[in-house]
Amino acid sequence: MRIVNVPLGKRSYGIKISGELLCRLGAECARLKLGRRCAIITDTNVGRRFAKPAYNSLVRAGFDPSLVIVPAGETAKSLKSVHTCYDRLALHRIERKSFIVALGGGVVGDLAGFVAASYLRGIPFVQVPTTLLAQVDSSVGGKVGVNLKAGKNLVGAFYQPRLVLCDLDTLRALPEREFRAGLAEVIKYGIIHDAPLFARLERDLPKLLRRDLKTLAAVIARCCEIKADVVSRDETENGVRASLNFGHTIGHALEAISSYDRFLHGEAISIGQVAAAKLSAKVSGLPARDVARITELFKRAGLPTCAKLNVRQRVKLFSAMKLDKKVSGGEIRFVLAKRIGKVVWGQRVTPALIALSLDAHISD
Repeated sequence: MRIVNVPLGKRSYGIKISGELLCRLGAECARLKLGRRCAIITDTNVGRRFAKPAYNSLVRAGFDPSLVIVPAGETAKSLKSVHTCYDRLALHRIERKSFIVALGGGVVGDLAGFVAASYLRGIPFVQVPTTLLAQVDSSVGGKVGVNLKAGKNLVGAFYQPRLVLCDLDTLRALPEREFRAGLAEVIKYGIIHDAPLFARLERDLPKLLRRDLKTLAAVIARCCEIKADVVSRDETENGVRASLNFGHTIGHALEAISSYDRFLHGEAISIGQVAAAKLSAKVSGLPARDVARITELFKRAGLPTCAKLNVRQRVKLFSAMKLDKKVSGGEIRFVLAKRIGKVVWGQRVTPALIALSLDAHISD
């Protein structure tokens, strides 16, 4: 088993990465000395496959769990779903010493984490991410929240889990498209922080696509180490944590204007990262060779690198970008790369350059 620690003082926690962790969920929660009553929040897809072993593991450890199932997909990350969860928690008499298990991908983790942060002014929760994207990114760091019609993650909080359990066996059940989408966040860590990781991904991508568990364990652990380091230095995104948003300004806007049903998150930020790389070449001096390596790796991973948008859609995209959380003083701020492994954040980019980037790399 690989263990990565997230050092945040009294709110520190561990990320455990291994196979066969789901059946140990109850025992791991018992070590945290949480209350007996708990709730598993999951979605319809994940629930069919993994709710029963999670539930039974908790029962064997002496807990009294209830099951809350929300619809699968990004649209479940809404205030309506939050309200549904609140009602179910109240029905099961969840108390302040009780806890929530977030069982699923990034949508479930963000939703359940926000419910945990706000119900009874905050109760403990445990992340059990079942997708590659969630294991390397959204389950770690305490960003929780839901979407509004106006944009993604506009309502939320910083609220750390008590434990993250990354069961590698759950990745076997992922549809190919979702697995590849998770690679977009993996590649991001190489671009923003770790050139040797990027080179390893170039070399070992075939093993990752075959879901070789040894390779997956090493890569997931390295991604978690990077995020743990960033979060420990900047928990509430006042500085270096902004680097984790490379490609997300355009990516989130693409998701929003397509009503979250055209692109998976990883697909949208793949497009966003390629656009950001090409914008970086114009603004922050990213070498053309690095732009080509970044573009090629996303293509080899089977991820989109551009999207055809008509004039009306481009206008909506620009408007959605202005609603991004990283906008400051009405200006869209970008994370841009100087080289693979090094980025800068809070970068002002002129509307003309953004439009040129969109014309060249997003639209037809």
